[in-house]
Formats: sequence, C-alpha cells, structure tokens
Amino acid sequence: MSDIKKVVLAYSGGLDTSVILKWLQDTYKCEVVTFTADLGQGEELDPARQKALKFGIAPENIFIDDLREEFVRDFVFPMFRANTIYEGEYLLGTSIARPLIAKRLIEITNLTGADAISHGATGKGNDQVRFELGAYALKPGIKIIAPWREWDLLSREKLLAYAEKHGIPIEMKHKQGGSPYSMDANLLHISYEGRHLEDPSAEAEESMWRWTVSPEKAPDEAEYLDIEFEKGDIVALNGNRMTPASILAKLNELGGKHGIGRLDLVENRYVGMKSRGCYETPGGTIMLKAHRAIESITLDREVAHLKDDLMPRYASMIYSGYWWAPERIALQTLIDHTQQTVNGWVRVKLYKGNVIVVGRDSKTDSLFDPTIATFEDDRGAYDQKDAAGFIKLNALRLRIAANLHKEK
Repeated sequence: MSDIKKVVLAYSGGLDTSVILKWLQDTYKCEVVTFTADLGQGEELDPARQKALKFGIAPENIFIDDLREEFVRDFVFPMFRANTIYEGEYLLGTSIARPLIAKRLIEITNLTGADAISHGATGKGNDQVRFELGAYALKPGIKIIAPWREWDLLSREKLLAYAEKHGIPIEMKHKQGGSPYSMDANLLHISYEGRHLEDPSAEAEESMWRWTVSPEKAPDEAEYLDIEFEKGDIVALNGNRMTPASILAKLNELGGKHGIGRLDLVENRYVGMKSRGCYETPGGTIMLKAHRAIESITLDREVAHLKDDLMPRYASMIYSGYWWAPERIALQTLIDHTQQTVNGWVRVKLYKGNVIVVGRDSKTDSLFDPTIATFEDDRGAYDQKDAAGFIKLNALRLRIAANLHKEK
C-alpha cells in the first residue's frame, strides 16, 4: 500500500465518500485530493469543501468544479440525439454522468501528479464498472482504489456507526431511524435505491419524491410549451434561446410542476442482478418526446428505423460504461450525421404526468408533403394505381410459399 502517495477521490460529501475519505487516510496513509462535481444536483456544495478541510485536506487539493454546461452539451444532448432509453424505460440519468466524472478524475490526477483514483461505488453496482472503464480508457495505467471491494463496512448501518465513531456528520437519516435512501442527482435526474424500495412489491413512499408533484396534485390546467431544435439539440424554449444547462433546468422545473417523469423500475444491472430503483427525470421525459416528434417530420423513414434498431445497443453501451469505447464513438458519429436535418419546432402540452405532442414543423427540413398525404384531391401528385404493383411484388414470396403448401 505504500506505493500510493496521493489519491484523487470522487467526493460528494455524503455519507459514503465522507467515510471513504477518512478510511483512505487511515488505511493508505496517503495524501487525498477531493473532487466534487457540480452536475446540477441542486445541493449546496460548500459543505463538501468544509468537510474536506475538517479532515485535513489542503485547500489546493480540493476541487469543486461546475460541469453543468459540459454535462448537458457534451453528454446528455448527444445521448438524446439517439432517443436513448435502457430496457424500454430508463433515461440513463446516472449512467451518462459517470463518463464525465471519470474524465475529470483523470484530468485532476494528471494535474496533481496523483498515483491513483478512488470512488464510492459498491461492488454490487454498475457505477464501479462505469468509473473504472472510463478511467482505464483515458489513462490505461491508472491505479484504482474501490473501498467497497476492500473494507468490511458492507451495510448502511456499519457506515453510520463508522461515521459516528469518527465524528463524520450525517445528513438525511430517515425519520424512523433506518438508513437513508441511496440517492444520485444531476441535471438530468434524481434516483432512489435501497431501504423501502428493496421490496419490489411495495409502492414508493410519496414523501420520497423531491422534484415532481404527484400527477393527482398537478395543476388542473394544461401548459403549452414550444421547443426549438437545431441539428437534433434543443436551443430555445418558447422563443427564448438558452444554454444547454439552462434549457434542461427549465424543463425540469416545468415537468416537475406537472408531475412528469416519475419512474419505478426493476432493471437488469450489468453485474448480473436485478435491482429496483425509482427515478425522476422530468426534463428528459419532455426532451425525448419532443425529439421524436421533430424527427418524425425531418428524418427519412429508413434512417429513423435504423436509429431505432441501433438505439438499444447504444443504450446498453452507456448503461454498461462504454462511453469512451470505440464502438460508442463510431455509433455517435452515425447518429450525429442523421441529426443535420433535425431542425424545427415542436409544441407539447404538459398535463398531469403527461407530455402530449400537439404540433411540429420545420421550415427547412420537413419531409411531410401535404399535397401527397392529403385525403382530398391531390391533383395527380400520387398515382394510386401504382400501389397495385407495389403490393403484388411485395406479396410474391408469400404467394409462392402459399402455392407450395397448397400443392402438398
């Protein structure tokens, strides 16, 4: 262990990483550099600085970085160009933040001359894979310390006891005395795991949800929202151009107000087990619906279908931690190419948990031709007689097979 002189810790200031900070100091006798990412989790980050200082971390070794714009611009938006969802429901809010954190961990490692990085992901979860695959892709020889795979503090109760013994402040203890939920938040979502949720048959407590009102308590009047796209990315809301992070924050506010974006999911973790989690992704839910709507009039049919075919594989790459892998980068190049014509606007109606598309148009790239699609007289724009040959040729293999079976 003596070969580790300095380690960069992904530090949230929460229970797990606060315990890890102290544990690294006691176990490895090394200098610790803390890195706290502001990804729009909506929490005051200065307490993380104060906790780090309390445990003797030098001020120059405390990094608190505002990564909100980079997160949305370079990670969330590219993912949503693919309409990415995992296992039909999950919008990958935790997954997509991990490659950015891994990137910054390595940058700080290079900047400070550290020997290793450390994280608070458990040995049962996906995040250990995501962090470490990203780190190895960006710095192949990096050493990684994963305390959950080394220590014996393998329950929330043991962590709480360790924290109490060493004077580590504990926030958000459950009012009934149990362990707090395991939570992760950023501008795209907030997730909840553990405790009451470990029984997949039990409904989540209403008091758990933080960003969204229940659909039953949402406003009785619908709210309309115009969303403008350029090359597949949202650039304006109701005519107001905004930065990527500002757009997602505003969509979260509107979605949360109308009870949009709650999800209760049992998912298949990459490490093999099934896990139940609850998620709030109000802005992302609106983004996905609107993006598919603008693509519906601007993408060629076969291109759109190809994207739909590839999307589950792309989603699995992100879920499993392969953001920095060559196959994801290659696929991203294809996806981004398809988005060159995804320009225009979409109007959605937000109402009691629902995102309802009510209009869409593109002045420059719409493939919707009303002179052909009309049910009225199209003045010869489409010759309906052509359909007979089209159908007959497409039925040829069916007719051949049917005749063969008939003869037998």
